[in-house]
Amino acid sequence: MKKTFAEKSVGKTFLRMITVVTVTSTLFTGCNQKTEVKETEKVLAKLPPVAKVPRIDDESVPTDKRVIYLTFDDGPNRGTENLLKILHKRNVCATAFLVGKHATDSRKQKEDLEKMRIDHLIELANHSHTHAHNRYSEFYKDPEAVVNDFNIAKDSLKLPGKIARTPGRNIWRLNNINVTDIKSSSVAADRLKSAGYKVIGWDLEWKPTNKMQLKGNHQEMLKKVDSIFFNDLEKTSRHLVLLTHDQYLNDSDSINELDLFIEKLQKSNRFVFRKVSSYPKINEILN
Repeated sequence: MKKTFAEKSVGKTFLRMITVVTVTSTLFTGCNQKTEVKETEKVLAKLPPVAKVPRIDDESVPTDKRVIYLTFDDGPNRGTENLLKILHKRNVCATAFLVGKHATDSRKQKEDLEKMRIDHLIELANHSHTHAHNRYSEFYKDPEAVVNDFNIAKDSLKLPGKIARTPGRNIWRLNNINVTDIKSSSVAADRLKSAGYKVIGWDLEWKPTNKMQLKGNHQEMLKKVDSIFFNDLEKTSRHLVLLTHDQYLNDSDSINELDLFIEKLQKSNRFVFRKVSSYPKINEILN
């Protein structure tokens, strides 16, 4: 039988640690305060290996824990209010990568932005002002325009920092990680880094159906999470960035699946949740 990453990584220390886990668990839950000690769920999926990038171990994370960063793109949008309700129900934190123009598209979106701005469970980050008008190839041909688009979003949304995610691209530009999924975007990504932006992509995406609902169910996503950790496919060891979009949270099935996904992660007692601003080395001055 294949072992899960938790069984592999904890190994000999598990029996020793379990006697104290109920005492120490509250020290390591990040922004989720309530966890239950349950038997680790068995998951089986295994993805093929891919090229590795430089890895960093985070000593602040106990050896039997893994960190999940819940991130939601394109807000404020349909489903933003439902997202906030789920976060408060489960008492977990997340990061919203906002599109500047969406904050003024409707009265509801303006209201949702203000709700997020004062909500302690969610932090706001930059996902550009125009979202490239969904014409990504053209957008990245002009690196200076890309930087300007992000600057407009930063100013209009009154964002406190320079954490960013590029529209339509899985790009990383941190001191220790340099990844570009489509090479024609490299110059624009480098220019964002030179402008001081900490560009963060994702390790796993929860994609939509053609009806703009979450595709698949929470069990499938839990298997994918476990497989990434088991095979060391995350960009930074023991840290996984999950991407989805709050506009997919506009139907009862999708809302329920995300809620169950978070609940199962919590009950396994193997994960902590953090905001992207806590990602390893993200706050270092860029070289």
